[in-house]
Amino acid sequence: METQILPINSGSLELAKNIITGGDLVAFPTETVYGLGANALNDDAVKLIYATKGRPSDNPLIVHVHKDFDISELVTDIPDYAKLLAKAFLPGPLTMVYKSRGIVCPTVSCGLDTLAVRVPSHEGAQAFLNYVGLPIAAPSANISKHVSPVTARHVFDDFNGKIRLILDGGKCTGGIESTVLDCTGAVPCVLRSGLVTRDMVAQVAGECDEYHMVEGERVRSPGMKYKHYSPRCRTALFDYAHRFDALREYRESLARGEKPYIMCDEQVAADMEDAKILNLGRGENEVAANLYDKLREGERVADIIIAVAPLKQDGVMVGVMNRLTKACG
Repeated sequence: METQILPINSGSLELAKNIITGGDLVAFPTETVYGLGANALNDDAVKLIYATKGRPSDNPLIVHVHKDFDISELVTDIPDYAKLLAKAFLPGPLTMVYKSRGIVCPTVSCGLDTLAVRVPSHEGAQAFLNYVGLPIAAPSANISKHVSPVTARHVFDDFNGKIRLILDGGKCTGGIESTVLDCTGAVPCVLRSGLVTRDMVAQVAGECDEYHMVEGERVRSPGMKYKHYSPRCRTALFDYAHRFDALREYRESLARGEKPYIMCDEQVAADMEDAKILNLGRGENEVAANLYDKLREGERVADIIIAVAPLKQDGVMVGVMNRLTKACG
């Protein structure tokens, strides 16, 4: 199978629609990461996502729709606070979980009676979703457990010869997956942290809980249970207080004849002397936007990525630290 990377235009959108309606997969950009999409109403197509990614069969998917799609066709019992949140943050990097009407095939939600729905803000994603005119089930477009993709080339590196089409929408600006919010209760509850923070939700909804998974419980959202985001090289993770231990580890790795790189933000980089740096940048949004790109870069050039956590740990950094810990911890 030949894998094409095409810019988003009328020709590539027509091809994408033909592929999707034919029961196959298309990779497409969002503002967070690239997604691997299939018709959410076609159970065989959704199962193909799991097979192509090597994704565990109990890890549910998110359904993506365009901004004018009436989600009440797919879900029920939409609380008032969810309507306020949708008005405040959508289209954008927020996924909301509702009670499902059972229209979408059961494989999407792994048999749960809920459905996770997202309205991405990326213009290319909106063009794709509008043109296809179907709810699209999509996890991140990477081999399971590998680093999530933020460029079309990242997708190609994982799926060359395995899918027919990658719609190229440039580098994703958000960089980490969407916040997932359970909207089935009286109060919204964060299942997965992202760019829309718990405090941001609470400011609109009045309050917001945060879920902590119990061992043995069924997965309620992507990103909750399994090892994720891992580069194909050795890794180590140090907290900010132990950043000089990270520098010592770097020196010892060099002495062993290895190629170490330190991955950190600009604040930490200032303390790393002449070490080779995978620089995540300055500020929480820039760090989030660069995290997966630098992990992918690191696996190409390093024997070991020595990651150092930023000093700031709240806000968007809650989501960043979730990914960084799963990738390097």
